[in-house]
Amino acid sequence: MLTLKSGVLLTETEYGMALLDQESAEYWTLNPTAALVLQTLIDGHGTERAVEILTTRYDNVDAGLAAEDVGRIVGELRSAGLVTS
Repeated sequence: MLTLKSGVLLTETEYGMALLDQESAEYWTLNPTAALVLQTLIDGHGTERAVEILTTRYDNVDAGLAAEDVGRIVGELRSAGLVTS
Protein backbone atom coordinates (compact mmCIF):
# COMPACT_ATOMS: atom_id res chain seq x y z
CA MET A 1 0.00 0.00 0.00
CA LEU A 2 1.21 3.48 -0.83
CA THR A 3 0.62 6.44 1.46
CA LEU A 4 1.42 10.12 1.22
CA LYS A 5 4.36 11.19 3.34
CA SER A 6 3.40 13.13 6.43
CA GLY A 7 3.11 16.80 5.54
CA VAL A 8 2.20 16.22 1.89
CA LEU A 9 -1.12 17.74 0.92
CA LEU A 10 -3.13 16.60 -2.07
CA THR A 11 -5.85 18.34 -4.02
CA GLU A 12 -7.65 17.54 -7.23
CA THR A 13 -7.41 20.13 -9.97
CA GLU A 14 -9.10 20.66 -13.30
CA TYR A 15 -6.07 19.03 -14.95
CA GLY A 16 -5.33 16.18 -12.54
CA MET A 17 -3.89 16.64 -9.10
CA ALA A 18 -1.47 18.86 -7.18
CA LEU A 19 0.76 17.79 -4.30
CA LEU A 20 2.40 20.18 -1.84
CA ASP A 21 5.23 19.11 0.43
CA GLN A 22 4.81 21.46 3.39
CA GLU A 23 8.31 20.73 4.65
CA SER A 24 10.14 21.75 1.48
CA ALA A 25 7.42 24.12 0.17
CA GLU A 26 7.70 22.39 -3.21
CA TYR A 27 4.71 21.35 -5.22
CA TRP A 28 4.12 18.91 -8.05
CA THR A 29 1.34 18.61 -10.56
CA LEU A 30 0.09 15.26 -11.82
CA ASN A 31 -1.69 14.76 -15.11
CA PRO A 32 -4.99 12.83 -15.05
CA THR A 33 -3.29 9.47 -15.62
CA ALA A 34 -0.78 9.94 -12.81
CA ALA A 35 -3.53 11.28 -10.56
CA LEU A 36 -5.66 8.19 -11.24
CA VAL A 37 -2.74 5.91 -10.43
CA LEU A 38 -1.88 7.74 -7.20
CA GLN A 39 -5.51 7.85 -6.05
CA THR A 40 -5.93 4.13 -6.72
CA LEU A 41 -2.81 3.30 -4.72
CA ILE A 42 -3.50 5.55 -1.74
CA ASP A 43 -7.04 4.15 -1.65
CA GLY A 44 -5.40 0.86 -0.67
CA HIS A 45 -5.28 -0.94 -4.00
CA GLY A 46 -2.18 -2.49 -5.50
CA THR A 47 -0.35 -1.71 -8.72
CA GLU A 48 -2.21 -4.52 -10.49
CA ARG A 49 -5.50 -2.74 -9.85
CA ALA A 50 -4.04 0.54 -11.13
CA VAL A 51 -3.00 -1.25 -14.34
CA GLU A 52 -6.48 -2.73 -14.68
CA ILE A 53 -8.12 0.66 -14.25
CA LEU A 54 -5.85 2.27 -16.84
CA THR A 55 -6.50 -0.43 -19.44
CA THR A 56 -10.25 -0.20 -18.82
CA ARG A 57 -10.39 3.58 -18.97
CA TYR A 58 -8.09 4.05 -21.97
CA ASP A 59 -8.91 1.75 -24.88
CA ASN A 60 -5.57 2.25 -26.61
CA VAL A 61 -3.46 1.26 -23.56
CA ASP A 62 -2.48 -2.39 -23.14
CA ALA A 63 -1.46 -4.00 -19.86
CA GLY A 64 2.26 -3.85 -20.65
CA LEU A 65 2.25 -0.11 -21.30
CA ALA A 66 0.01 0.52 -18.31
CA ALA A 67 2.35 -1.46 -16.04
CA GLU A 68 5.32 0.58 -17.28
CA ASP A 69 3.44 3.82 -16.63
CA VAL A 70 2.39 2.74 -13.14
CA GLY A 71 5.96 1.72 -12.29
CA ARG A 72 7.36 5.00 -13.60
CA ILE A 73 4.80 7.09 -11.72
CA VAL A 74 5.40 5.25 -8.44
CA GLY A 75 9.17 5.54 -8.92
CA GLU A 76 8.97 9.28 -9.52
CA LEU A 77 6.73 9.83 -6.49
CA ARG A 78 9.15 7.84 -4.33
CA SER A 79 12.19 9.68 -5.71
CA ALA A 80 10.54 12.98 -4.92
CA GLY A 81 9.92 11.78 -1.35
CA LEU A 82 6.17 12.29 -1.61
CA VAL A 83 5.04 8.76 -0.73
CA THR A 84 5.95 5.89 1.53
CA SER A 85 5.10 2.25 1.18
